[in-house]
Amino acid sequence: MSASLCVVCLFLCCSCAEAHIWAWMLNMPHSAPKEEAKALRESVPVDKPATAVCEHDRTCGRGFSCDRHFGLCVPLRGEGHYCRRDAQCVRGLSCMFGKCHRSIPNGQEGARCKVDRDCGASMCCARHHGEQVCKRRLVRGESCYVPDGGLAFSINQICPCDEGLLCRETSAPLQREKDFIYQPERTSWTCQVPRP
Repeated sequence: MSASLCVVCLFLCCSCAEAHIWAWMLNMPHSAPKEEAKALRESVPVDKPATAVCEHDRTCGRGFSCDRHFGLCVPLRGEGHYCRRDAQCVRGLSCMFGKCHRSIPNGQEGARCKVDRDCGASMCCARHHGEQVCKRRLVRGESCYVPDGGLAFSINQICPCDEGLLCRETSAPLQREKDFIYQPERTSWTCQVPRP
């Protein structure tokens, strides 16, 4: 019985969750990562710049960067291509959210930052998909609710309300539905002018 037929039979006998686990396990490398990278380096001819062994970008030469995971020189990537760091993208592009994007000038919305002062007026430095970027502060009426913690808080953050506004709890009035059932009162957090 061939290996692929065995795998098919195994999936038919397993639940969906078990099938995903087995699929993941069967796709794992059979050797330690260092041994696999070494085997990849030895099997690829070194005379071409695209496959030269490297530890740093300067080893690769113009138009290439060092893929530090595999230790091989690879061509620079264009807009929309996957990347792990800025040096893997062509000039004028930066690696943001795992893809090469056009670089945004410092201080503008969407530009990288470390602290609020790196951003322009009415902006703050907050996380977006885990990367710190300049975002605009919230204006009157915008939702300003921030979770107490957890993954949602640490991956995507929002700026506080703009100057002169406070984040306050508001409650929506009771709403009447078509079939005469009332919805319970809902509360939300929005940026509001402080009460006197």
